[in-house]
Amino acid sequence: MTPKSEEELAQMIAGANGPLRIKGGGTRPIGHCEGDVLNTSAMRGISLYEPGALTIVAGAGTPVAEVEKVLATENQRLAFEPMDHRALLGTEGAPSLGGLAAANVSGPRRISVGACRDFMLGVRFVDGQGNIIKNGGRVMKNVTGYDLVKLLTGSYGTLGVITEVSLKVLPDVETTGTLRLHGLSDHQAVTALSAALGSPFEATAAAHFPKGPSGDPVTMLRIEGFADSVKYRADRLRDLLKAYGEVEVAVGDGAEWGLVRDVTAFADQPGDVWRISAKPSEAPDLVARMDAKAVQYDWGGGLIWALTDKGRDLRAAMGAFDGHATLIRGAADVPTFQPEVPALAAITAGLRAKFDPRGILNPGITT
Repeated sequence: MTPKSEEELAQMIAGANGPLRIKGGGTRPIGHCEGDVLNTSAMRGISLYEPGALTIVAGAGTPVAEVEKVLATENQRLAFEPMDHRALLGTEGAPSLGGLAAANVSGPRRISVGACRDFMLGVRFVDGQGNIIKNGGRVMKNVTGYDLVKLLTGSYGTLGVITEVSLKVLPDVETTGTLRLHGLSDHQAVTALSAALGSPFEATAAAHFPKGPSGDPVTMLRIEGFADSVKYRADRLRDLLKAYGEVEVAVGDGAEWGLVRDVTAFADQPGDVWRISAKPSEAPDLVARMDAKAVQYDWGGGLIWALTDKGRDLRAAMGAFDGHATLIRGAADVPTFQPEVPALAAITAGLRAKFDPRGILNPGITT
């Protein structure tokens, strides 16, 4: 089923007599969801772009590449740096704007500007009964009543099928600088990254590879902005971090951060891939308990990507911790998403009962 309009989508959902699997660009098949495929790719196109207001509105099926191309003509960008999962998951197709919103997809820059959810201004969607709902608008302070924009973002299609997204965008940057340190242990790296992120020099990304391209540990920081500002801040950060070793500084297009964002180091490696959100201070100890084949730290240690043997329950290996683990790639016989505590599970069930009382939208995706 590939509806060409919001009204057609509403009719399809209202008339459905079984589960529906929501699909946009088809690049993020995460979770164990069964049902008839409901494809939103035909509901595409940019309906409004106001560069002066830093606002863009487009259909859910609009390819992200199309949005980024239009924004680039005005030297603007999607500041939350959405990840492209295709290499990691071995998928084809084109990531869609609705998919970004449904999964709250965000990249390394999240530590400095926020997640996709923080840039959502408005949303249109169809709930599990076929009702067309609009919430939010085209400016940041527009919400009265329930903030369904934030609720829908990251709901993975379980509360409604997104048909249109309104987003805040930001100006692009002139220059990117990358600082590198070599040979740090995981604990040293997280401490160094935390010091940099806590400084006034505005790092926009912070990553660590226990095994970098050369096989040795490499720790990376990114700064962005006008050329003079980047140079000044790079010099100050180098002074701040010299206690941890020699600091290399490179100024260029920052292409290597796309590899960090898309976790391409794991793309061709066999095994399951987990995405773990944790306190940076606890991340090295968590990694020590994982016995993973490879790991990658992002967000200054707040995000861990782990490559493990197939079918392994990484949550059991880590034990209880203050965070959550999501199985991004693999067939382990465990829930895709972190099991919720009873109080939160009750809230989730209540929301789903309200927006999808028949339980037909992406059923089973969280199990």
